[in-house]
Amino acid sequence: MMIDHIAMYVNELEKNRDFFIKYFNAVSNDGYYNKKTGFRSFLLTFDDGAKLEIMNHPEQQDFVKNIRQTGYIHIAFSVGSKEKVNELTEMLKNNGYEILSGPRTTGDGYYESCIVAMEGNQIEITV
Repeated sequence: MMIDHIAMYVNELEKNRDFFIKYFNAVSNDGYYNKKTGFRSFLLTFDDGAKLEIMNHPEQQDFVKNIRQTGYIHIAFSVGSKEKVNELTEMLKNNGYEILSGPRTTGDGYYESCIVAMEGNQIEITV
């Protein structure tokens, strides 16, 4: 068994799609739009086949995101090396994204950094 994809509602669909394409080399489908419901989505595929569906719906609700809340909290991307973790973290920082931690080696041995990405969603960047 494997997870087929993860999905998340976002307010700015195209900006989020462009973020994942620019920083994480996602490939996007052409998008989906349901004229009857107003639902829109893009399915993003990453180098290893992992998929993220970003969605938008006129009736979605936007709640304040807290760093330590219950439920899904971040998406982790493995970029292959410490150097790439450092480079991507620095690029995101220079482009105005908040760095929550790192790059650093955690107590359980991961080399990672954590950022606040589009719309307050957390992303972990690891080897």
